[in-house]
Amino acid sequence: MFENFIISLEAVAPMFIIMAIGVLLRRKNFLNETEVKKLNKLVFNVFFPCLMFSNIYGAEIGDAFDGKLIAYCIVMILAVFFTAMAVVVRIEPENKNRGAMIQAIYRSNFVIMGIPIVSNIFGGEQLATAAIAVTIVVPLFNVLAVVVLEIFRGGSPSPLHILKEIARNPLIIGAVLGILTVPFHIVLPDLVEDVVFSLKDVATPMALVILGMSLNLRDMGEEKRNLVICVLGRLVIVPAAALTVGALIGLRGVSFVTLIAVFASPTAVSSFTMAEQMDSNGQLAANAVVFSSALASLTMFCWIFLFKSLGTF
Repeated sequence: MFENFIISLEAVAPMFIIMAIGVLLRRKNFLNETEVKKLNKLVFNVFFPCLMFSNIYGAEIGDAFDGKLIAYCIVMILAVFFTAMAVVVRIEPENKNRGAMIQAIYRSNFVIMGIPIVSNIFGGEQLATAAIAVTIVVPLFNVLAVVVLEIFRGGSPSPLHILKEIARNPLIIGAVLGILTVPFHIVLPDLVEDVVFSLKDVATPMALVILGMSLNLRDMGEEKRNLVICVLGRLVIVPAAALTVGALIGLRGVSFVTLIAVFASPTAVSSFTMAEQMDSNGQLAANAVVFSSALASLTMFCWIFLFKSLGTF
């Protein structure tokens, strides 16, 4: 039991120590809000695509691809999405709030907060399974976000617009390029490979520092009830259902930890940006990101400890 506690602590603690450094830097006014946003854009457009690429580059796709995991992720994400929509529509009358709430509940910070969990538990050499899952999960998150925000804005989602958004997503581009190197046996020159891997190493710590600098625990706004619903849904209800069913159908090892990364991570940072751009409640979306990220240090530890003790990985 104590060994499981240590493994769970070691999986979560490094991420939140780095986030705490970001919080400290914010308090010391190292960067202003505009500079933090620019850094965040840099991470998503440069460092994370390199991370996605390098995690798949040179991997044995046949060994890393888990069809059962991918199918389950798709089915469960859709189930969470439609359940959240049905519940939110009943309890929240304002369309401006509905889209932000549904997105906050179903859309996790899989890449920033989830993939480090897989790396901390299994090591970087086994990240290919999670990286392949990114190529499915992230586009699905994006498609559903465009659909739900457009619906509650009163518009009609354009398939062409959705496809363009997916095609332009830097994470998807990096992952797809990594996948293409495998069947075509593409080997990068040593110089290029060294540059890509160096940029990859910056991605996660930089993103976590930026997330820490974005936290403001005193700013809950006027949406306390809706915020509580979003955070409980994202950190407690969704992982309880998704991880329990995943364990029951036999997902184990790195595949199960990938499930923890997908379903137990806090609300995606990009959900705030999309809510702002599509006339949803940006303040509620921002608070859902902030508070779910702050509380995930406890909830993710609990989920990892629980399922490690049950022998799922």
